[in-house]
Amino acid sequence: MVGDKRVYAAGVLRYLALSFLALLYIAPVLYMVIGSLKPDERVLGDTGSLLAFVPVEGSLQNYRDVLARVDFLRSLFNSVFITGLIVGSGLVVNSLAGYALARLEWRGRTLVLTLVLALLVLPFESIAVPLFYQMCVFGWRESYHVQIVPFIADAFSIYLFYSFFIGLPREIEEAARIDGAGPWRIYFFIVLPMARPVFATVAVLTFLMRWGSYLWPLMVTTGERYRPLPVAMAAFENQVKLWGDIMAFGVMMVLPVLLLFLFCQRWFIQGISAGKGKLP
Repeated sequence: MVGDKRVYAAGVLRYLALSFLALLYIAPVLYMVIGSLKPDERVLGDTGSLLAFVPVEGSLQNYRDVLARVDFLRSLFNSVFITGLIVGSGLVVNSLAGYALARLEWRGRTLVLTLVLALLVLPFESIAVPLFYQMCVFGWRESYHVQIVPFIADAFSIYLFYSFFIGLPREIEEAARIDGAGPWRIYFFIVLPMARPVFATVAVLTFLMRWGSYLWPLMVTTGERYRPLPVAMAAFENQVKLWGDIMAFGVMMVLPVLLLFLFCQRWFIQGISAGKGKLP
């Protein structure tokens, strides 16, 4: 009886601790959403009190102001177009690369996998300037493809696919190979239907990384035509010191990310827990 009470008390304490951590992490997002509904003078004026999380004098005026002051829809289209192409193209390229490393036998496979692992620890900032000069040589600055092409192949995505594919049972593929199926047919008709969790995981992670990308778009864009949302928000914040409008801009920028995660969260969790890769 005493043991049951201790287990129950431990469960309650664990639940309270997790609830506190959840509130701690969601508080900035909640503050941003509520601040976007307040007049500008109340956004920072209510800081330090419980009124910071109460939509006092709430309205949608800040959202209307953002849409009136900047070409938000143009920046939204740029972010959706750039991120969508990177995610879609990257799923094809990186999944094929991961499958080739996990399943196909070819000379130099171990070396290529080692290079992929080495690239995982290489920060983008270390190659940003050389990549910028290379893109200038190509004449690609101030365009869509300068923000898309360099990021289609991604070492982290390749390794996630590799980790998932290496953990799949080989018996199904060997049976298909005995029936005369080649690598392409095995990949598209046998492996892909089983790989939906890792595809969702890579899609969400790539979307998050590229949607919030700031440094590279800032380096390669100078006008509004090709400017994505993070750079547009920074420019908006420099021009207009109205915190209610800035909060509204932030909410409209974060909303697509939240919707994507809520839609893909089941496959995302399965993909994160499924990958148990081994180095050859």
